Amino acid sequence: MVESSDSTLPYSYAPLAPNHEQEQENGIEKQQRRKSLKIGLLIFSGLMISALIMSLLDYNNVANNVPIKLDDLSLRPPPENLAGVETIPGSDDLLFKVTRGKPHGVSEKANGFPMRGLGVPFFDWNDLQLAWQKTSFHFQPQMNWMNDPNGPLYYNGWYHFFYQYNPAGAVWGNIVWAHAVSKDLIKWMDLPIAMVADRWYDFNGVWTGSATILPDGQIVMLYTGSTNESVQVQNLAYPANLSDPLLREWVKYPDNPVLVPPPGIHKLDFRDPTTAWLTSEGKWRITIGSKINKTGISLVYETTDFKNFELLDNILHAVPTTGMWECVDFFPVSVSESNGLDTSINGPLVKHVLKASMDDNRNDYYAIGTYNEANGTWIPDNAAIDVGIGLRYDYGKFYASKTFYDQEKKRRILWGWVTEGDSEAADVRKGWASLQGVPRTVLYDQKTKTNLVQWPVEEVENLRHNSKEFDKVVVPAGSVVPLDVRAATEIDITAEFEIEKEALESLPFSGEEYSCPDSKGATQRGALGPFGILILADKNLSEQTPVYFYIIKTFNGRFKTFFCTDLTRSSVAPDVVKDIYGETVPVLKGERLSMRILVDHSIVEAYAQNGRTCITSRVYPTKAIYKDAKLYVFNNATEASVTASIKTWQMSSARNQVM
Repeated sequence: MVESSDSTLPYSYAPLAPNHEQEQENGIEKQQRRKSLKIGLLIFSGLMISALIMSLLDYNNVANNVPIKLDDLSLRPPPENLAGVETIPGSDDLLFKVTRGKPHGVSEKANGFPMRGLGVPFFDWNDLQLAWQKTSFHFQPQMNWMNDPNGPLYYNGWYHFFYQYNPAGAVWGNIVWAHAVSKDLIKWMDLPIAMVADRWYDFNGVWTGSATILPDGQIVMLYTGSTNESVQVQNLAYPANLSDPLLREWVKYPDNPVLVPPPGIHKLDFRDPTTAWLTSEGKWRITIGSKINKTGISLVYETTDFKNFELLDNILHAVPTTGMWECVDFFPVSVSESNGLDTSINGPLVKHVLKASMDDNRNDYYAIGTYNEANGTWIPDNAAIDVGIGLRYDYGKFYASKTFYDQEKKRRILWGWVTEGDSEAADVRKGWASLQGVPRTVLYDQKTKTNLVQWPVEEVENLRHNSKEFDKVVVPAGSVVPLDVRAATEIDITAEFEIEKEALESLPFSGEEYSCPDSKGATQRGALGPFGILILADKNLSEQTPVYFYIIKTFNGRFKTFFCTDLTRSSVAPDVVKDIYGETVPVLKGERLSMRILVDHSIVEAYAQNGRTCITSRVYPTKAIYKDAKLYVFNNATEASVTASIKTWQMSSARNQVM
């Protein structure tokens, strides 16, 4: 075992000289192709010089041990705002792209669309359109940037939620821990910021972490800090006053950091400690994500006091070619009961879930397997669907997720960060970016025995009102049927579908290779699909977002069902993501095809077969908003008609309050 303590730091903290040689070479090469780039480079150089001056001022404060106040954050530049210049394929036009987060050792935080560039069309949003995008019953701060969920817990009658937050703007940077509380996981009150980047060991950001509640009621919070030299270290914090149920004040352990990167681990590849679990010997263990070359790994540490740690000889798990694992989560699930389990539970009727957020592609993968406490390792049940190469929590925009055990209702709750799909310029104009998905319960699927099932927490149903039912609506092949609902901007939808029996029996075997992302979306017609619901559609269907099933019959005579969301016609705006999301969903004999869709302005969360496959999407219509957002059931199959039974509820608002 390797002992790690703050007295054996393997790094010096002298300023590191940045290497801009490659950037300069790229800039010179592309400068020759367009004169306008000179202006951009001059502006960029000016910004970099300004940032250097301000960072030196900040470094002097840290060197003199002067705590940084929250008000000072507005004066601090983002950790990086590195401009790259690219050409559009088949064109000589140049455009600027910004990267945020990646150079400092976290996943890319900038949106996929570039800054305004030459010859690139950008939609001219008006204030009403931008205002419509803000959600009503999903968690998001009043303004500014948000990303990873941090340290969720239930304590003394309150659910606590911490999250990565930039108090100074709608882009990533200046990361602190914001804090909110709730009685029901749906209606939240914003509290003062819990922790800011005010020490050398978290100078570049108070990054992701997890909470552990000890048997005596104490709470420990382990979190990653990015030091003044961008080394990722693990730090300890705890409530200043446990008698305060709102936990409004937090104290950082004076001898932080409690963990530094071990030998062989790069300083930018050591982050996001998990909730701790208790071993049979009375010791606590945590796991931390990392990588060696392109192999994603999860390190395991052991402690008795959360101040001194030992690195176990064995890693928890590793998967080649998956790259950096961040925001690792590790928790037990019962194979026999329908309730969640405390993180420390183990036994013969228990499986363990290992989840990692893949830095390379920004998706959350999980696998179910067996944990061996004796040697500190975990083995997947099926290596073909191991972490990073198999199942995902969600096949849309859902990242950096984290679970916690709700001891009050004996359930495991999943939070996930939902990123934007528009341009950064639009985010800055509307003043906010990102939100959290509706919290989900997580259970082992005792029917399939191969996957988890996720479902919105029951409390969200308290927002339902004005229900409508559409029973046994026959939808012939190639048709669209309107559903008469008052509004379809804030709505909960459940739907079941029955396929014409004759069509199922007569369907020939197919060698079709189908994939939601690689298909033509809802316009690609097959004998048994696509069919489903059109959400956020205008009356002319010039904007629409189909959520649908698509079924093929394989050569072995079995049916294979896909669940997809198609954004290709979701907006006439050219500068928003218009991907097609989805994956297969297990459908067992005798089960009806079912889906549930939560629509809340610019976010759509879709669940198939009681949550076996989930898809979260961000949608930015320009016309299908407010009262002009309509709802339809459709069937674009070539052969079969379907019968749909649909129920809808309007949803009340649950926007955050400020305490």
